[in-house]
Amino acid sequence: MTDGVRSLTRQLTGRRRARAEIPSVDEFPGGVRMYSPVTGAGSPLAPPMSFTPADGGVAGTCVLGKAHEGPPGYGHGGMSAMLLDELMGWACVAAGRPAMTISLQLRYHRPVPLDTPLRAFAQVTGIEGRRISVGGVITTEEDHATVLVAADGAFVVPDPDRARALFPSLPIT
Repeated sequence: MTDGVRSLTRQLTGRRRARAEIPSVDEFPGGVRMYSPVTGAGSPLAPPMSFTPADGGVAGTCVLGKAHEGPPGYGHGGMSAMLLDELMGWACVAAGRPAMTISLQLRYHRPVPLDTPLRAFAQVTGIEGRRISVGGVITTEEDHATVLVAADGAFVVPDPDRARALFPSLPIT
């Protein structure tokens, strides 16, 4: 029976992509990420968050559900960190500097409610060479003035050699 299940699994799953291979459905960097745990329609974990340029940065909206629960009725702090990390990365892309997180510091002001429309906002606050400083917040859609979670992050634009090593299937010049 085990052999039969393994055989059927191979037939249904097809070829697995290599670790550094960009999925064929993605527009990376700077576009659709199908399996992103934050924005990906193909991820069972994603809220999913949609985002648009706004007020000199990037705004995202989503609703966290039971799969994202920490304390009863509220989002897990790690979900808040993941939402802000993703959106802050998109703020770097919007500023024309695709970058990767090197540091993320969060302050949890209030619990993030489940089943409530949320708004996250992130913007680049400084650029020094390859290093980018970014700030972000999570609020509810109803009350943008009350910050639930705030974050400061440091991001770095990988040098071309490092980017080629990390993403060998991308044409990096």
